[in-house]
Amino acid sequence: MNPSRRSAGILRWRVALDAVLRGTRTIRGRIFLAFLMLSAITAGLGGYAALGIMTTGELVDKTYDRSLMSINYARAAASDLAALQATVARARLAGDAEERRTLETRIEQLTQSFEEDLEIAADRAQSERATREAAAAKDAVTHWLAARREFGPDRQTVDVWQALDAHAAVAEQHIDLLINFTAGDGFAYRQTARAVVARDVRLSVFATALAIILSGIVSLLLLRQIMRPVADASTVASRIAAGELSVTVPEGGADEFGALLRAMAVMRDNIAAMMQEEVAQRRSAQSLLADAVQGSIEGIVVVDPQGRIVLANERAAALLGFDPAETGHRPLSEARGSAVADTLLAMPGSGTLTAEAQSADGRWLRISRSPTREGGFVAVCSDVSLLKEQEDQLKRSNSQLDAALSNMLQGLCLYDAAGGLLVYNRRFCDMLGLDAGELRTGMSLREVARLVETTSNDGSAFGLLMEQQALLHRGVSGSLCCPIRKDCIVSLKQQPTAEGGWIATYEDVTQRYEAEARIITMARRDALTGLANRMVFGERLEEAAARLEDGSGAGFATLCLDLDRFKEVNDTLGHPVGDGLLRSVAERLQSCLRETDLVARLGGDEFAIVQAGTHARRDASALAKRLIAAFQQPFLLDGHTVTVGLSIGISLAPEHGTSPEKLLKSADLALYRAKATGRGCWSFFEEEMDLELRKRRAMESDLRTAVGNGEFELVFQPIVKLDRQRIATCEALLRWRHPERGYVSPAEFIPLAEETGSICEIGEWVLRKACSEAAKWPGGIGVAVNVSAVQFKNAAVVRAVMEALTASGLPAHRLELEITESVLLNDSVTTLATLHTLKRLGVRVAMDDFGTGFSSLSYLQSFPFDKIKIDQSFVRNLGETGNARLIVRSVVGLGRSLGITTTAEGIETEAQLEQLRLEGCEEGQGYLFSRPVPSATIRELVSTLGRNAA
Repeated sequence: MNPSRRSAGILRWRVALDAVLRGTRTIRGRIFLAFLMLSAITAGLGGYAALGIMTTGELVDKTYDRSLMSINYARAAASDLAALQATVARARLAGDAEERRTLETRIEQLTQSFEEDLEIAADRAQSERATREAAAAKDAVTHWLAARREFGPDRQTVDVWQALDAHAAVAEQHIDLLINFTAGDGFAYRQTARAVVARDVRLSVFATALAIILSGIVSLLLLRQIMRPVADASTVASRIAAGELSVTVPEGGADEFGALLRAMAVMRDNIAAMMQEEVAQRRSAQSLLADAVQGSIEGIVVVDPQGRIVLANERAAALLGFDPAETGHRPLSEARGSAVADTLLAMPGSGTLTAEAQSADGRWLRISRSPTREGGFVAVCSDVSLLKEQEDQLKRSNSQLDAALSNMLQGLCLYDAAGGLLVYNRRFCDMLGLDAGELRTGMSLREVARLVETTSNDGSAFGLLMEQQALLHRGVSGSLCCPIRKDCIVSLKQQPTAEGGWIATYEDVTQRYEAEARIITMARRDALTGLANRMVFGERLEEAAARLEDGSGAGFATLCLDLDRFKEVNDTLGHPVGDGLLRSVAERLQSCLRETDLVARLGGDEFAIVQAGTHARRDASALAKRLIAAFQQPFLLDGHTVTVGLSIGISLAPEHGTSPEKLLKSADLALYRAKATGRGCWSFFEEEMDLELRKRRAMESDLRTAVGNGEFELVFQPIVKLDRQRIATCEALLRWRHPERGYVSPAEFIPLAEETGSICEIGEWVLRKACSEAAKWPGGIGVAVNVSAVQFKNAAVVRAVMEALTASGLPAHRLELEITESVLLNDSVTTLATLHTLKRLGVRVAMDDFGTGFSSLSYLQSFPFDKIKIDQSFVRNLGETGNARLIVRSVVGLGRSLGITTTAEGIETEAQLEQLRLEGCEEGQGYLFSRPVPSATIRELVSTLGRNAA
């Protein structure tokens, strides 16, 4: 290495060492060094602890991740072997060739599963002996299967079975040894982990104690470097603060405390010099004060803490009734009877006070008391008789003027001939947003305007005052009306006075203008959303139709809009949230329209749009798409995320008519078609819609009278126990025999009844009729009744069930209510409360169409259903797809684990029945057993199904 480079390196190290040594000479450096030492101790202790945790973690990993996993897979292999033995035995006894082929396939699957589990168990094993046992078990099973194939598929003798069992017993023995060896390895690792943990605990305790000792040593060394200088500085500061200016300040070192002690010495010297100067100034001031006191026209009295008069000038002595030469050191109490003495002695406390008193000769005195530093006080007595009389006169005048100004409803300003402000009232300040203390007499109108502009930051108020200034320049009276701020409209009236000045009044006419504007708005605007109302919408339709007829306008479109699921929002979140939703909907609708379009609220959640354009159909389609897309985004209202859709019906002029009534009716019919199609879509008017509407209204009318006319009837379809093929329950199914149309499909009239609300009356009739018929059936057969989601929106369903059970005498456990997932979708808390009430009555509750909804499993967790019905779509596909079998198997297993009965719907073939029995399904329903039949046929079905089962 180059000598010059070596010298430079040594020099750099020396410089760095000197910097460190210099740093330790200061308090900050010593504290920083102590911090570095404590940090090193802490880092060493933490590193050791982390190393111990990592070692223990590795042992735990070996114990749990490998040993326990090996045991689990070994047990799984044992289970596979047991299943394999059972399947081989079934294959030996099977007489059907098809069944034997199925069992052979099962044997191959179990063999593969056994080998995979055994291979994983061997791979996870921790010792060679466990691996050997796994290989031996695999060989034993291989020999056993080979022996089975040698003996052939036919039934064998007892010797053959014993030979096969011997091979299987060898495999079981090796698997048991594999489990025992793996468990032993895990126990050994656990013991090792315990030993390592115990060792680490002892070493950690020792290391912690050592770290505490080292930290204490570092702290003591740091204290020795800091405490003594701190004590010296504290002692010196305390003595100086106590006024001991002769204290000797020790010399400090080169650190911060040394600099502090030297600064204290300088401070002591400065204080001594300042005190000497102050003493000289006080002596001079006392001499001047004595001369001033004696020559003052005010009475001045100085009293010490004991209440003795120290000083009193001639004026004060006369007021106290003393001889000026004899007032010194006399108690103030000796002057009782004089107004000054009585007032001073009656003053509470020792602070600064001022009082007024009337002397015996009728003069008014103002007496002010101020405390002295020694605990006494100085009193000043002034004759204010004349001032008192003037103040009284002024107060009377001012009170009268203030009462008049304060009670004025208008703001008022009075200016003199020179344009200076003379009088103003508080109403003027409040109206223009001024603080009354900011105004002063003599201000010009322009100065007041600038103050308004600066203080209230209101340009409109400033503009009003500038217009008033323009009137003054022209020298004319006048009136102005101008809005200031956002909530105030001011009417100004200005006129000259006889003295050459002028007076202005400011009146707040906001309410008058707002009332007029409100009347106009209420007549043409919707109060909730601010949109145009039905009247304005009708006017716009008439205007568009008139322009179309006289040739000055093009075709236009009328759109009727309705919110999907708005009633659910009102029912679940309340009307305030519903009103907020309507306001947000109005804003979103406005954002999708052009300036030439008009949107109006017709009522409730119904809106309408008039859209003008040369291409009415194309423009209306584009607008409908924009609106549908806009409503795919949810609304955030009071912390609730609300999602509603939009259905739109469109009519075109002149294609669908020109009269406003015709266009609006046609758009409404198209809206009905859009909602019937599936909601969240739009539709143009077509001529056949009018015919469909008339049919629907006729059916609504017939449906309302169907119960009273006895047009409904019930049929019953049995639900059979699959193990004994015995009827357990019969499901009540509603049929409508219309006097003109014949039988009407439930799929056609049930949704209409739910929409119109007549389903509640129909549902109560079904409950009464079904319970009455079931009470006549033999053998305790129950009856199942479907309940609509509409019936659960109030508590009437509980009352209807209780009345039906009471009237029929049917035990509650024989009534079963079937509900679908839609019942729980809306207001699930209230619905669950109603369901629990029904359960307490003893009624059974079943979930129909299980598996077709998206949240069926969550509802099983929230409510203890008695039965779940597997939808017929899964049963129908049992023989076609494997997925259907897996779903049915899962639902049956789920019901078995939860203690819930499972019923399969739509059984039509023997193959479906057999498959459901193999899967463990408990009940079944379908055409294979019986179609829906009248109640009188149930007794015959009981005996028929019993004979078929036998």
